[in-house]
Amino acid sequence: MGASGLRFAVLGTMRGWYDHRSLDIGPPKRQAVLAALLLRGGRVVSAPELIDAVWGERPPARALTALRTYVRGLRATLEPDRAFRAPAKVLLSVGGGYSLPLDGDVLDADLAETRFAAAERARRAGDLATARDLLGAGLALWAGDPLAGVPGPYAARERGRLAQRRIALLEKQFQLDLDLGRHAEILPALRTLSMEQPLREGLRGQLMTALYRCGRLGEALTVYGDTRRTLIRELGVEPGPELAALHRRFLAGEFPANPVTPAIHAGRPRPAQLPAALPDFTGRAGIAAQLVDRVGSGAGNAMPITAISGMAGVGKTVLAVHVAHRVRARFPDGQLYADLRDTTPSRAVREFLVALGHSAAEIPATVEQRSALLRTTLAGRRVLVVLDNVGDAEQVRPLLPGTSGCAALIAGRVPLSTLPGATTCRLEVPGPAESLALFSRIVGRERVAAEPEAAMAVVAECGHLPLTVREMAGRVAGRPNLRIASAAACLHGDPGVAASFTGSRLGVEQLSREQARALRLLASSAAPDLSLPEVGRILRRTEEVAEELAESLVDLQLLTSPAPGRYGCQGVVRKFAAGLP
Repeated sequence: MGASGLRFAVLGTMRGWYDHRSLDIGPPKRQAVLAALLLRGGRVVSAPELIDAVWGERPPARALTALRTYVRGLRATLEPDRAFRAPAKVLLSVGGGYSLPLDGDVLDADLAETRFAAAERARRAGDLATARDLLGAGLALWAGDPLAGVPGPYAARERGRLAQRRIALLEKQFQLDLDLGRHAEILPALRTLSMEQPLREGLRGQLMTALYRCGRLGEALTVYGDTRRTLIRELGVEPGPELAALHRRFLAGEFPANPVTPAIHAGRPRPAQLPAALPDFTGRAGIAAQLVDRVGSGAGNAMPITAISGMAGVGKTVLAVHVAHRVRARFPDGQLYADLRDTTPSRAVREFLVALGHSAAEIPATVEQRSALLRTTLAGRRVLVVLDNVGDAEQVRPLLPGTSGCAALIAGRVPLSTLPGATTCRLEVPGPAESLALFSRIVGRERVAAEPEAAMAVVAECGHLPLTVREMAGRVAGRPNLRIASAAACLHGDPGVAASFTGSRLGVEQLSREQARALRLLASSAAPDLSLPEVGRILRRTEEVAEELAESLVDLQLLTSPAPGRYGCQGVVRKFAAGLP
């Protein structure tokens, strides 16, 4: 494999492709090495520099050995067909260091800078509309926090630099919008960003200008007062001369007010895509109330994003739909829903745009362009977005509104800790009382009261997972003459129930062979939880490999991590992991 055909992304979760095929760029520390090479623009990076980039001032004793291991892993990914001992063609060894020279804009950060440079040339030529489009195309490459999840001090520094770069470019974009007379269109997004960056006087001045041009002089003056108090409190300084002069001109009425009445879109579609709420929703009262408050808290400056995670079958979808129905009145412009298990983000955002009234001819080709159009369409509206069966943050980002007033409610197995601004909620397996209450509600309280011990045996055999409890209760309810004790006896040896766990219920069919082996071995231990050295001994792997395996299973909600470096297994998983290969 040569360098041609390779592409990499660092403006979000780190990713790589070769001819549109996704590359496995490895565990976080290997990604840290790759990031340090990619962002040096092909320059040689010495081994000590790479060690400092990954581990900082206190590297482990065998850091150089680990670094060489990571480089070998990257070469195997970038050049899988390279013959043993043949010279590298992509990741080069140069003296005591390494270099990754790649031609063209194969890195999204470089491609973004190319577009920004073109935008600046268009601006200087007086073509503001083209400049604005090019700037927006560059900013559309950002898919979240740069280098999200990549460890090490170098990645942390670059993350901060790229984040600040984005804010500065957004400020330029807003100025072009103001110059083009789009003050009403950008007001929601401008307000959100200026509130997130209260010390950036340029953004605050742009917000004041947009408000003033919309005929909202009082609000513009309030922004200046708030900014002045914040600057004095945080930095001990008065506003700079430009912001102060802008304030004086507003007071003197030197700018034409040019009020703009927002267009009334009475005929805009108001999608109502929520699935039906289950009438037998049981328990979860406390957490449901908390989620209702979080999702409905759209009065602030930032859009609330709430993510529910938990193992398969624990009831994430049912809870999300229940909460969405409880808050839907707060989102009168509609509710959008997408199940991401069997679709792509690009297709999902296209379906959202169609539901919001766009014709097929209006929908752009790329997911980045579609996402930008979605944010534009939802600006100034109150819409709830519900995303189900989410696998990672990358699926979510293109589908999110961009301004306050909207909200997003997400359900998936993996905690979306890398999604900026998201409030996460881990849903645990309910206790016996709650699962028995669900069983009783479906089967009938009289039947359960007549055979309480048998009913408890059924829900225990189901591992108290709501999905399986509901399924088994439905079977019993459909046979009114069947004793619950008979159902419990059949259930105990029913291979179909085990299959419901080991298949789609727990999602173990998606595990790699090594992950399945690790889960089977660790679940067979009688200890309530294991230390990392114990995990390594059980798996017969180095502690580094054992930790990667254990953490991957924690991410999939198949292991628990009660404390750093310790791993446990819930009873429902332990019970059915024995049949794994």
